[in-house]
Amino acid sequence: MQSDAASIRRVSIVIPCHNEARHIAEVISRVRAVDMAPLEAEIIAVDDGSTDGTGDILRGLPGIRVLSHAHNRGKGAALKTGFAAARGEAVLIQDADLEYDPGDYRAVLAPIISGQADAVMGSRFSQERPRFFFGARRSPFFTHYIGNIAIVALTNILYGHRATDYEGAYKAFRAQVIYDVAVQADGFEFDNELICKLLRRGYRVTEIPISYRPRSYEEGKKIRWYHGARMLWTILKWRFLPF
Repeated sequence: MQSDAASIRRVSIVIPCHNEARHIAEVISRVRAVDMAPLEAEIIAVDDGSTDGTGDILRGLPGIRVLSHAHNRGKGAALKTGFAAARGEAVLIQDADLEYDPGDYRAVLAPIISGQADAVMGSRFSQERPRFFFGARRSPFFTHYIGNIAIVALTNILYGHRATDYEGAYKAFRAQVIYDVAVQADGFEFDNELICKLLRRGYRVTEIPISYRPRSYEEGKKIRWYHGARMLWTILKWRFLPF
């Protein structure tokens, strides 16, 4: 199913946060610094049961809407809360760390604003593959990359799509399409379930290159190998289950 693009006047930037006190103020500052004109931008931060003071920091920052969960429910649950509160015709996901550059917003939103896509995924790998063994910029996350290859291959094969990255944090959607499918997942696999269901519904999903600076586990990286296993199961089951 392809949909005519509605006029995009406002973009809702949804930021799920869990124990990000070290970085969240800088993230919000970078997001607010992006010139989105002529679009109006609203920033919705969802504190997902943080215990390190993240919520207090958020509530002290100007120019954002803060929503809270009483306890940690998962990234997907935080995104659902943010999506439900969003007032924009387009919605964009922003992680609560410094791995991604908000300067990429215009590029991520461009296919939606022009009416060429219903959903856009930011790809970390479409222009440059990570180096693991040589060079000053080699990545320490070889096993993550292998897992990402499996996720890309399985999704492309099962859903007849061609993409290089389904796990880049920057994703944007026409608001109408994210309300067209109910997503069950509350964890990191939320993005996979949403994209897979949009592909099954025939929505136009595309990707554009984005910049990426991976952080270490010491810096707060949270994703683990078992999250990848859940993503693979999510991709597989939603190819066949009705919804």
